[in-house]
Amino acid sequence: MNKTKHTKQAWIITGPTSGIGRRTALELAKQGTVVLVGRDPDKLRALKSEIHALPGGQALSVVCDFSDIRSVHRAAAEIIALMLPIAGLANNVGIMPLRNGRSAQGWDLAFATNHLGPFAFTEALIPHLPDGTNVVFTCSGVEDPARKPAVAAGFRGGRYISAEASARGEWKSGGSKMPGYDAYATSKQCNLATVFAFAREVPRLRFNAVEPGFNPGTGLGRDANAILRFIAKYVMSPLAPFIKYWSTPKRAGRVITKVLTDKSDASGVYYDENGRPMLASTQVRSDDFINRVVTETRKLLSTFTETQVR
Repeated sequence: MNKTKHTKQAWIITGPTSGIGRRTALELAKQGTVVLVGRDPDKLRALKSEIHALPGGQALSVVCDFSDIRSVHRAAAEIIALMLPIAGLANNVGIMPLRNGRSAQGWDLAFATNHLGPFAFTEALIPHLPDGTNVVFTCSGVEDPARKPAVAAGFRGGRYISAEASARGEWKSGGSKMPGYDAYATSKQCNLATVFAFAREVPRLRFNAVEPGFNPGTGLGRDANAILRFIAKYVMSPLAPFIKYWSTPKRAGRVITKVLTDKSDASGVYYDENGRPMLASTQVRSDDFINRVVTETRKLLSTFTETQVR
């Protein structure tokens, strides 16, 4: 890649090929070069072509499976080697599988994809990000057991025991009866803890989180059966703009882009679907919990790295 072709500010976005990620990528294309980081090469190429067709649109793609730490390390190294003028990183990748799955390392698929991969990716990039760079994580209010809409939908909040337990697919008792819900909520609980910890640890950068609202019909529910996907896309999605806590990918993409391109010094802020500050769960507001999540995550990832080196 000839870096002289990408002289604009560069914006990295993960999980960009569908739903909220795709709309965010198209919004970011108005701001500069977009680095599309995702798993499917064909979908990345299609989105890259779509951006190039826009007036002044510039994009490049990096293939990465965020459930596989080897792939994450390769992708981060590839981006670093491009030496782009990075202005922001949107950690948007996320899945909510409704059946058990395992990563290449044997870890719970949702926890690896949503938390471990983005955590390792961000830590690899941090030393190479210019001062003032914005880093935004797409989070979710389902991590909060006191959030009524999430409870009504069947969630029971994050069920974190430890990083190792989560990697094994084990969650605190009393969780959801719906398969996949505890894994998703716990991974989003850890995303928020990561944002708050990194905001304290790296004051030269800005780390914030966005709760994009309930977006029916996005790729997040791709494991649901065909009837439920149809209802979500064609019945629920049109109603989203008129229901509290609901949103659309287009609207969510604009909120994430607004936070990512913000010129203020705001850091460690959690924004709702309207771009207003909101509170995380009581547990995630605990410094002890935040420190434990980050410490245990680093320990788990370092164990994997050391094993690979040997």
